[in-house]
Amino acid sequence: MRDAIAILASSSVTLPPATTPTPPHYHNHRWRRPHTPTKNKDNNISRTKQSLNSSAPLLRSAVLWNPSHFTSRKYYADLASNLAGDGRFHDFVMIAESVVVSGVKPSQFVSFLNVNLVSAGITRIIKERKLGSLIEVLAGLSKLGFAVIELFDGVAIEALRQECRRRLGKCDDVDEIVSFMEKLQGLGFATKEYLGPSEVIRLCAKKRSPTAAIRYARIFPQVDTLLCTIMIEFGKRGDLVSALTVFEVAKQKQGCPNTYAYRTVIDVCGLCGDYLKSRSIYEELLACKFTPNIYVFNSLMNVNASDLSYALDIYKQMQKLGVTADPASYNILLKSCCLAARVDLALDIYREVQQLESTGALKLDVFTYSTMIKVLADARMWKMALEIKEDMLLAGVFPNTVTWSSLISACANAGLAERAIQLFEEMLQADCEPTSQCCNILLHACVEARQYDRAFRLFHSWKESGIQKSVNKNFHWKTKDSTFVDHKLENSSTMSHSTSNSQHQSFPTSFPFAPTTSTYNTLMKACGTDYYRAKALMDEMKTEGLSPNNISWSILIDICGGSRNVQGVLQILKSVHQAGIQPDVVTYTTAIKVCVEHKSLKVAFSLLAEMKKNQIKPNLVTYNTLLRARSQYGSLQEVQQCLAIYQDMRKAGYKPNDYYLKLLIEEWCEGIIQNSNQNKGQSTSSDRTALGPQSLLLEKVAEHLQDTNAESASIDIRGLTKIEARIMVLAVLRMIKEKYTPGDSVKDDLLIILEEVSGLGASTHESGFTEAIANLLQYDLGLEVLSATSRDGKNFDGGFENSFASHPKSKKILEGRDLPLKLECPSRRPAVLQRLKVTKASLYHWLQKRGASANRIDSSSSAE
Repeated sequence: MRDAIAILASSSVTLPPATTPTPPHYHNHRWRRPHTPTKNKDNNISRTKQSLNSSAPLLRSAVLWNPSHFTSRKYYADLASNLAGDGRFHDFVMIAESVVVSGVKPSQFVSFLNVNLVSAGITRIIKERKLGSLIEVLAGLSKLGFAVIELFDGVAIEALRQECRRRLGKCDDVDEIVSFMEKLQGLGFATKEYLGPSEVIRLCAKKRSPTAAIRYARIFPQVDTLLCTIMIEFGKRGDLVSALTVFEVAKQKQGCPNTYAYRTVIDVCGLCGDYLKSRSIYEELLACKFTPNIYVFNSLMNVNASDLSYALDIYKQMQKLGVTADPASYNILLKSCCLAARVDLALDIYREVQQLESTGALKLDVFTYSTMIKVLADARMWKMALEIKEDMLLAGVFPNTVTWSSLISACANAGLAERAIQLFEEMLQADCEPTSQCCNILLHACVEARQYDRAFRLFHSWKESGIQKSVNKNFHWKTKDSTFVDHKLENSSTMSHSTSNSQHQSFPTSFPFAPTTSTYNTLMKACGTDYYRAKALMDEMKTEGLSPNNISWSILIDICGGSRNVQGVLQILKSVHQAGIQPDVVTYTTAIKVCVEHKSLKVAFSLLAEMKKNQIKPNLVTYNTLLRARSQYGSLQEVQQCLAIYQDMRKAGYKPNDYYLKLLIEEWCEGIIQNSNQNKGQSTSSDRTALGPQSLLLEKVAEHLQDTNAESASIDIRGLTKIEARIMVLAVLRMIKEKYTPGDSVKDDLLIILEEVSGLGASTHESGFTEAIANLLQYDLGLEVLSATSRDGKNFDGGFENSFASHPKSKKILEGRDLPLKLECPSRRPAVLQRLKVTKASLYHWLQKRGASANRIDSSSSAE
């Protein structure tokens, strides 16, 4: 039979004209119907085979029939239906092909089929997970001209939908899903009814496959809109590279640029945090000699809202190009002012917008007022924030939940708990359902006002019975002109539809309240120094199904530190790790602060090292916390650690405060002459003010103190002031003293490079610079100091300038030394490098004497 079918299917066969309309199976003018399927599957299949075998002569002679003959079509339609019902779709296709070749139209043949029987066979194939073979059969029918969707009833369509969703959930190959959807679309199926476009797009974004996403979008006629949706989905996952790949396809539209695509990709840059890329895309659009619309400008300003100057530049460009700003434009500018804390500029923009509204050019919305209130709330300008609320009511705009939250926050930040609670009551009177954020802000207001018991009473009341509404439903707004506006009498055209209708409804007596992690964090702050109460709140948080975050643990660490329990702080940090949470910079900084306050510097530095090990970058607060502990640094190692913190701070891009570090180094250096009876505490407060902001001193001190080579015997004090040179010399001497081990010998002299004098005799140091350093070494420390001068790289003994030689305290230094050699003509004089030399013998005796003094002090301390 297959051979006969193959011959019939060949396009090279020439069909003879029909000679008789009578089918061979007609006998005595009666048509013998094929066997119908029975409940017994085996019997059904065998009978179908018999019918198919018995029909072989008919198939061979089908080309001789009249295609329009009713009985022929009905017979083969029934036979094909039985085959499809048995799942024999390849045989079904052969019969359908034979009929089509005989001249019967596919639609006519389908009209004679038993669709329920065919659909039942299709449903069975789908449930047997043989969808691939079914698609091949349907593709063959589609090539013959059949509308395959007509072979599916409701049950088959639902089975196909479930199979598609099952494949989407279990398939890891997104290309396979897209290929399957392409095939369904090609067969005439509305693919969006089987799998929502958003589901397939999310899968493509999850698998980071922009190519598959683009193929899927091209299935639909609204390809441009879908491409933008795909870009947004990639942007939500932070995949800017894939989004830009889709963008390149989206902007290939002929004629003019696709502004919707440009706007979308700019928004995606904002989602991915790459505002610089958004600017380059905007420049690309301008290069096309095309004027962006207001939506592109708004998106660009919104993405760059953190850069106020750029946002204002875009606003000015928009005005130059003749694009009229809408309320969203001004809202974004106000948002940018809020982020930049520019209250003055925000007020100017707000007045400009009010002027536009007075002329009818613009209508302010609730977002404009809410953003302005947020600006003032952050600046603690609560009175002006309340004035903005009055402007809203006069304009017929009623506050929403965000507006009320900002108003309550303005009073909370100012510590006005009573005013914040009053605003909260007004919010309830306006039938505005408070969110957990509003409640948290109100609790925060109580904490800021130190009304801790009140915060706990509010919390327990809300938790037990919800947020009670204490006023009736007929609430009257009070406006600036001291008149009252009744909601019942207010014209519906001047107020929102929802507000006017709400007065005719029954109001609930309370609003539900669901505490959040922020709620418990605020209450923990209300515990003061009561560690056990704060710990009980954290346990209650866990029983409510909430997970403590890093803020929760930081608050608990701070409370524990208030009781001077450093070990308890370390145990809390251990608990954070055990809870599966990685402590952040705030948590570590809080712990470091506790350690510094209770003089546990070693623990503080170990926590800093742990931060770096866990790749958590310290912030400005972390660095300053350690630098401000300068009064607790006493050893060389601690000063070296402080210097390392200073240098890390600079490398991290923070501007360090030189004042704390210079005071630390100064106090540490002066420690070596505290027992001297001459010039004790020579560095006065006025001297300290002479320490300039430059970091040259700190760099040179760090170079010496961080050098582990104790044999280094050269100090370069060029470029320093007199006070800074003193600190530098004392720092190196203290380093030598602390590293010195009694009994060791000093191998080299200590050389101090003073200055480089040009051939003309010009000096860059202030007057008395050399004398001050020499007096410090000899009379404060008792060291033997000699002069040494270098010319052209050769050392020779010499003296200082005549002014220093004439100084009475300098005679001993110059004793036995020659005065400076007379130099040649100034035009030919080479540069002279002036230096002081501290002899190794005197340095050795000084170290021995200092060591003995230290031992005597230790002995006396032990005796006491």
